[in-house]
Amino acid sequence: MTNLADRPTSSRGDRRRQELVDAGIALLGREGWPGVSTRAVAERAGTNPGLIHYHFGGLAGLHAEIFRQATDLIIGPMVAELLEAPDERAALAATRSLLARTPAEEQVTRLAAELIVGAMRDPALGVVLRDELRRARTQIADRLRRSRPGWPRSRLTGVATLIAASIDGLLLHQMIDGELPAGDALSAVGELLEEP
Repeated sequence: MTNLADRPTSSRGDRRRQELVDAGIALLGREGWPGVSTRAVAERAGTNPGLIHYHFGGLAGLHAEIFRQATDLIIGPMVAELLEAPDERAALAATRSLLARTPAEEQVTRLAAELIVGAMRDPALGVVLRDELRRARTQIADRLRRSRPGWPRSRLTGVATLIAASIDGLLLHQMIDGELPAGDALSAVGELLEEP
């Protein structure tokens, strides 16, 4: 089998590849992983199922790329807003805003749930999610390092892990309970920041 990395790329090929991934993400958000079959993705993208093998080496490769890009659709905006916040209070306000928007974005909520399910069922997809979460935690730790240069590395990584896990937990609980008092939780964190 030809190594996919050795294949020449073209703008047309890149476009077709992205169309297949976009079709897969749309199906994942609507039907879950069982709906992301070779036939369904090719049909939605209006192309030949053989292109999935050509571009991704098969359905498993396509699933991995769908997983990677769907994860970035969910995690990317959250991390970007946190990284752009000038201080902790602004980061809390950004988190509050993100949590308020998430239930209204049903596809994002469904994608998040499918990514968790996919990562638990398929170890290869679990590795993709693990790597994406590690990257997000590293970015948060790097941002903290700039505002807290005196903190040791272990504290930076610990706080970054706590921040990421707290956001994940709040999102998960909010997906299950639309009346979750997430604002109260964030207000409590704000009060902790006020303490000497």
